[in-house]
Amino acid sequence: MTVHHDGPQEGPDADHRRPERLSDETVEALGALSKALETTERARGHLYSFHQLTGSADFELDRAVELLRAAGHHDWADRVRREILGRNVIPGHWTFQLVEAYNATYYRPFAALEARAREELADGKDHLFEAELKERRRTSGHPDHTARPGQVDPRARDGE
Repeated sequence: MTVHHDGPQEGPDADHRRPERLSDETVEALGALSKALETTERARGHLYSFHQLTGSADFELDRAVELLRAAGHHDWADRVRREILGRNVIPGHWTFQLVEAYNATYYRPFAALEARAREELADGKDHLFEAELKERRRTSGHPDHTARPGQVDPRARDGE
């Protein structure tokens, strides 16, 4: 559903208004592509968390080895050090290598494709679907439902 605006101060700013030639279907498709990339961004964040948590656990093993030795369990200290400390998380890979492979193989190509699609189909404009969704959902005239950041809705009345 195309969102129409009554004047230059109404609705999204110019960076968030769809080009006239853009169909509802294209705006929805670009919104779905953007949402998929945002989900990938979240997955990537979890991958970095995995990387950092695994590294932190590996460094904590130093303390476990030291404490096992201090408690007289030298065989266990040696076993932890030999079998787990510094171990690959999958054959041949530490977590930094998983992050690098994910970025090179999946994340960067996906982000580049999404940017190219926006550039070619929507003149590089981002979040058109969300901007139009905001217009459909906001209450016109309500001071907390203005169309743009820093804008005061001229139709807002005091006390409402």
